[in-house]
Amino acid sequence: MVRGLAIALAIICLVAAPACSRRNKPTTTPQPAPTVTEPPVVTGPPPAPPRTSQRVEDQQPAPLSEDAVSDRSLDELNRNSPLRPAFFVLDSSDLDDAGRSVVTGNVEVLKKNPQWVVTIEGHCDERGTAEYNLALGERRAAAVKTYMVSLGIAPDRLRTVSYGKEFPFDQAHTEDAWSANRRAHFVITAK
Repeated sequence: MVRGLAIALAIICLVAAPACSRRNKPTTTPQPAPTVTEPPVVTGPPPAPPRTSQRVEDQQPAPLSEDAVSDRSLDELNRNSPLRPAFFVLDSSDLDDAGRSVVTGNVEVLKKNPQWVVTIEGHCDERGTAEYNLALGERRAAAVKTYMVSLGIAPDRLRTVSYGKEFPFDQAHTEDAWSANRRAHFVITAK
């Protein structure tokens, strides 16, 4: 008899379960199916980003008039700096001919603006340890300062700092990017 009751109870549960579940369902209005858009068909490599016609080291800043320089804040001067970066070859802190030419041009700008104080930042590419790159960046900044002093800039107008590989100009991992990151960068810190 117990067995019969268990079978009957199981049958009732099987029959009643779908009916119970229908009563417990919330009544909602049917929602439209989400629209799916197909991704565009790509038929080749993505377009290359626009490139400038000149490399970073070849770009010349626009000449500034005396009024334009004196009226600008330090942030504005550094945003469109008349001082160009000097670039270095791999693992070197020696200024080559191109680097000396850039630094000589920067010295002429500083001579026209004798009140400016400049920080020379030494930078490296991402290769090498952090310690090695900090030391190399310091040697690069010191080499530029020494050359500028030899051209007549007072040493107390020049500060140096090394950032090693911490602030790359170009984040890519290519030889072009690395060569752009091996530099002495000039920041006008007082005027």
